[in-house]
Amino acid sequence: MNIRPIHTESDYKAVLRELSTYVDNEPQPGSEDGDRFEILATLVEAYEAKHFPVEAPDPIEAIRFRMEQAGLTVKDLVPYIGRTNRVYEVLNRKRGLTIDMVRNLHRHLGIPAESLIGA
Repeated sequence: MNIRPIHTESDYKAVLRELSTYVDNEPQPGSEDGDRFEILATLVEAYEAKHFPVEAPDPIEAIRFRMEQAGLTVKDLVPYIGRTNRVYEVLNRKRGLTIDMVRNLHRHLGIPAESLIGA
């Protein structure tokens, strides 16, 4: 098996081309092709994590996304953030999220805490 690290964009594209041959016919795990597929996929993941990192969303955008996704209104956020005016202050970036708000939004609406903290 002749596999080497991905150093350049050209290397990356070549590995993607090779991986694409396995997409419709994924090899049996443990076979020679299966091992090659697994190693190449791991190399691509590592290269993409280094060169194309995905940043956590902005906390307010994460809340707005969940609202849109679940069909929630400002009134639906009152139990988790506080009175309606406080919800508007948070959504308009005039007030930051408190730790209690983060906990409530995470627990009850399933918004990842990492997104709400803005880490």
